[in-house]
Amino acid sequence: MTNEKKPIVRARDVMRNKLVTIDGLATVREAAEKMRSEHVTYLLVERRSPDDAWAIVAIRDLVEGVVVPGRAATDVNVYEVMTKPVITVPGDMDIRYVAGLLHHTGLSRVPVEEEDQLVGMISLSSLILAETLF
Repeated sequence: MTNEKKPIVRARDVMRNKLVTIDGLATVREAAEKMRSEHVTYLLVERRSPDDAWAIVAIRDLVEGVVVPGRAATDVNVYEVMTKPVITVPGDMDIRYVAGLLHHTGLSRVPVEEEDQLVGMISLSSLILAETLF
């Protein structure tokens, strides 16, 4: 058994760099089509201005906001079912704290932010797939 100290793994080390966005005025049908074409389970909703907060729309939002109540996907806009504001984490945050945040909030993913820009997404699966952690 060694007493070597493991290097700290940061959010930026395990985040997924691909970010797919959509306008909040898009329909839920357009959001679902974009999710399918981009092979993602969520979309970041574009801000209206630099002072606006980021939002996110996930598959669960589409199901709970459209499918369950029986609404037409062409009649519902993304802004009606999205989650806003979104909690973000800094790129240099220790991955243990990111894991704790996800655990305690029940979130499955959070955007990673550096210099007021979103640069990636970290999810529960990112934690498992990160070879540096396990």
